[in-house]
Amino acid sequence: MADIMSKEMYQNEVFFPIGEPNPYSDYFVGQSYLTPVSTEQLSVYNVTFEPACRNNWHIHHAKSGGGQMLICVGGRGYYQEWGMEVRELHAGDIVNIPANVKHWHGAAPDSWFSHLAIEIEEENSSTEWLETVSSEDYNKLK
Repeated sequence: MADIMSKEMYQNEVFFPIGEPNPYSDYFVGQSYLTPVSTEQLSVYNVTFEPACRNNWHIHHAKSGGGQMLICVGGRGYYQEWGMEVRELHAGDIVNIPANVKHWHGAAPDSWFSHLAIEIEEENSSTEWLETVSSEDYNKLK
């Protein structure tokens, strides 16, 4: 396996800043970082995952509207909806996540990964954090 680049080297590969350690770290396996890109009109955050980092299964609930859009901006990662196959992600990929869909996303084992997380306008929204993505399931991925 190739050497994994350092945080500083990865920052030179992506346009958006990596940010500070993610305050939602209780819901992640591994280290992630979070930085706001925009908080006016629309909330947009850059989320960066160190290699092998992933968030727990979770659901963005909403009475109407809602969900989340991910715009991949660097590295290699994964996205999976409950009961579906894992999707490999690269810079330029876009994931539209409807409200009320159980899912997870994160980095590949050998790569940093960053995406812009855009919260879709909604009514009565909340995020329900669920179980971790098991190491057994995650380690089956390439």
